Amino acid sequence: QVQLIESGGGLVQAGGSLRLSCAASGRTFNNYAMGWFRQAPGKEREFVATINRNAVITYYADSVKGRFTISRDNAKNTVYLQMNSLKPEDTAFYYCAAAVATTIRLDRESYAYWGQGTQVTVSS
Repeated sequence: QVQLIESGGGLVQAGGSLRLSCAASGRTFNNYAMGWFRQAPGKEREFVATINRNAVITYYADSVKGRFTISRDNAKNTVYLQMNSLKPEDTAFYYCAAAVATTIRLDRESYAYWGQGTQVTVSS
């Protein structure tokens, strides 16, 4: 089992940047594919980015491709989401998630463990 704690959210102007972090407990962090999802008010939780266990493979939603970068540091049990060129439509609650998988996962159902989330607000 793994526990996930996100941090780094906040209020930023359009065009700005934020870096989200997700710290995982446990000694088997590198057994998990990791993902970031987000949920805006009144909308479904949607996939943002995913990274495989050894950080060789990443995948992004079209809406964030070229602006967001997912990375991980297995020595620190942490996954990151660097968000650049932020837009008001990026405003949402951002969640970190872990999947027991050898490669990337895009679907919510593959992720067994979720953090509590962190709010990102982008003002226009």
